[in-house]
Amino acid sequence: MLYPQQNLFRNKLDLSGIWDFQPDPDQKGEQKGWYNGLEDARPMAVPGSWNEQYENLYNYLGLAWYVKPTFIPQSWRGHRVFLRVGSACYFSTVYFNGVKIGSHDGGHLPFAFEITDQILWETENLIAISVENELKPTRVPAGNMSTPLGLPSSFPPTTYDFFPFAGIHRPVVLYSVPQTYIEDVTVVTGIDGANGTVQVTVRLNAAVSAPGFVQIKNSDGIAKTKLVFQEGLAEAQLTVPNAKFWSDKSPYLYDLTIQTEQDHYLLKIGIRTIAVQGGQILLNGKPVQMNGYGRHEDFIASGKGLNQPLLVKDYQLMRWTGANSYRTSHYPYSEEEMQLADREGFLIIDEIPAVSLQFENDAYIALRLRMCMQQIDELIARDKNHASVVMWCVANEPMTPKLNLAAQDDPAAAKGKDFLDTLMRRARELDPTRLVTLATLMGGPDSWMELCDVVCMNRYWGWYILGGELDKALVALDQELHSVWEAWHKPIIVTEFGADTIAGMHGHPDVMWTEEYQAEYIRGHLKVAAQKDYIAGMQVWNFADFAAVQSVMRAGGINMKGVFTRGRTPKMAAHVLREFWAK
Repeated sequence: MLYPQQNLFRNKLDLSGIWDFQPDPDQKGEQKGWYNGLEDARPMAVPGSWNEQYENLYNYLGLAWYVKPTFIPQSWRGHRVFLRVGSACYFSTVYFNGVKIGSHDGGHLPFAFEITDQILWETENLIAISVENELKPTRVPAGNMSTPLGLPSSFPPTTYDFFPFAGIHRPVVLYSVPQTYIEDVTVVTGIDGANGTVQVTVRLNAAVSAPGFVQIKNSDGIAKTKLVFQEGLAEAQLTVPNAKFWSDKSPYLYDLTIQTEQDHYLLKIGIRTIAVQGGQILLNGKPVQMNGYGRHEDFIASGKGLNQPLLVKDYQLMRWTGANSYRTSHYPYSEEEMQLADREGFLIIDEIPAVSLQFENDAYIALRLRMCMQQIDELIARDKNHASVVMWCVANEPMTPKLNLAAQDDPAAAKGKDFLDTLMRRARELDPTRLVTLATLMGGPDSWMELCDVVCMNRYWGWYILGGELDKALVALDQELHSVWEAWHKPIIVTEFGADTIAGMHGHPDVMWTEEYQAEYIRGHLKVAAQKDYIAGMQVWNFADFAAVQSVMRAGGINMKGVFTRGRTPKMAAHVLREFWAK
C-alpha cells in the first residue's frame, strides 16, 4: 500500500492518458483474446469514469476493457516490477503480455501485481485491464435490491444516493523496487511536553536481518537513529525537540526518511495526537471543532476520476467558507487528496464504501461482512500515516427495514449491531491511535452508537421530516441532540444536514428548494449547535451538487444539496457558512 515514489532506489512510470477501450456486454472479450488487443477500440481517458465520457455509456455498468502498450525502461532490469491501479470500480482483472496476473474485488482502493517475469525488455509490452461495476446485492455498496424504506424506485437501481460511476478512476502506475525492499511503514506520533515522539515500524518484503536507519529532518536539524532488522522487521523511536505540532491551523510536515542498504522511502508526517474527552474532540490535547462538509468525488466529464485541478479548487473554496474538515463520503478518496489534506490542514473522517448496509439476509450479511473487513484492512493500510486522518468511519446510514420502529429486540437491529460492532473492533485493532465511528440514519437503532468514540448523526429535520416547517424542525433537532447526549455522553458531529436547492431559485417567503430556504435551514442548524458544548462539529450535506441516480427526487439526475453548484458557483448558503466559520 505504500504510495509509489521515484528516488535513487525506486522508479515510477505513470501511465495516465488515453487508453484503448471497448465495452464487453456479452462478456466475450477474454474468450476472444482482447487482452492482446481490442477489436473495435475507442479512446478513453485514464483516470476517469467511462459514463461521463460517452453519452451511450452513461448507464452502462457491465464489463469493459482497457488496453495500453508501453516500454519498460532498460534501467529497471534487476528490479522487481509491479503494476498498480489506484482505483477501479468494481471488479478488475489485470493482464500483462497476454498473461492473467490477478484480480481485485472492490472499488476506491489501490491494488498491485508483480509483473517482473512477464516483461519483454526489447519491445513494447501490452497491458490490459477488464473492469465491471455490476450492481449486486452481495456487494459493498449493494445494488439491485428492493427499494428500501418505501422510497421511489431509481435508475440505475442502487441502494445509495450517488451515481455508480464505473471505470479506472485513479492512475495506473508501473513501479520498480529492489529485490529486498521496504514493504510497509507504520508511524505513530505523540507529544511529550514541548517534544514530539515518533514511533516507526518498518517491514521488509523478506525475512532478512540487515542494518538501516530512520531520520526526521526539518529546518532545525536532523533526528536520526539506527534500524536493526530481525526477520525483516525493525522498530525505532525518535524524539523531536521543540516540535512543531500538526494542526488544522498549522499543518507542519516533517520529512521522515527510512533507508536500508538496498532501498529508500520518504514520508511526509505530522506530529499530532487525537482523543476524546467528555463532549470534546482533542487535537494535540486542545478542543477542536470539525466544521465542514460531506463531499463526493464528482465532476463533469471526469466523473469520479482523479481531477487534481479540481482538488486544489475545492480546498480553496472550503477554506473560503472557513471549513477545516470533511468526511470521505461514502468511500475512500484518492491518495493524492489525502496528501493535499496533510499539507493544507484538513481533518478527515475516512470512510469505507459501506453505504446503506442492510441486514435482511444471513447469506448476504456474511458476504458483505467479508468485503467490509477487507475494505477496512486496505483503507487503514493505505491511510494510517496521514496526519489529516483522525477518524475511521465503518459505515454510512446502515438501516433496518422499519426505521423509527426498530426496537432493540428487532432481529435486524441485533444483527446490524453485531455486524457494525465487529467492524469497529477491527478498526481499533488495526489502529488504536485514531477515533472510530459510523454515520447513523434518522430512525436507526440507538444501540448502534454504543461503540463509537464520536457519535456521528445524519439528520434532515426540516427537509425529509417537517419539510418547510423550520421552526418545528429546529425544536425537534434540539431535542434529539439532547437525548443522544444524555444517552451516551460522547462528542456529537452532525455529519449530514442539508436541503436541496436549485441555484438561482428565490422566494419570498423562503419556501423549499429556494436559496433562501437553504440559507435559513443551515443558519438555524448552526445556531442550535452553537448552544451545545458537546457538539464537536457540523458537516453540511453537501459541499457541491453531484450526480445521482434518476428518480422523481432528483431533477436532472442531480442531488442539489450542495452549497456550491456542480460547477462550483456559490449559493447563498455558502455565504452563511462563511459568516459562521470564517471568523
